[in-house]
Amino acid sequence: MADHDEERDYPAALRTAERLLGMPLERFLEPGAGEPANAADFKRLATVHTFGDAWSRTEVLDMRTRALVSVTIAATLGTLEPLRGQLRIALNNGVTPEEIVEAFIHIEAYAGAARAFDSYRVVREVFAETATG
Repeated sequence: MADHDEERDYPAALRTAERLLGMPLERFLEPGAGEPANAADFKRLATVHTFGDAWSRTEVLDMRTRALVSVTIAATLGTLEPLRGQLRIALNNGVTPEEIVEAFIHIEAYAGAARAFDSYRVVREVFAETATG
């Protein structure tokens, strides 16, 4: 990442994250109690890499496909809070609730019922949020 223009890339990554998530990412990046100063470096680097480098690669995988892949990865890993964000990104980029359920059928087959059901709790919460606006 040595060729990055930090002054340009970080704000652009934050804008991309907000567009994808439908909410500002900054609230998740605020310093927490007891965090050392270099925690800000970690958050900045992860934001630039994820939302600046990876999500912008739409030449081969479009945003919609990338979003569904990201839901599947987060669900399979059992990273429930990131899954919540990935679901919002997927729904904001044209992935339908039916497609998400189909992905979970596939997740269950390959990652197991316990992992799929645990992650699916978050899916139900996000579906409820989006249904109530």
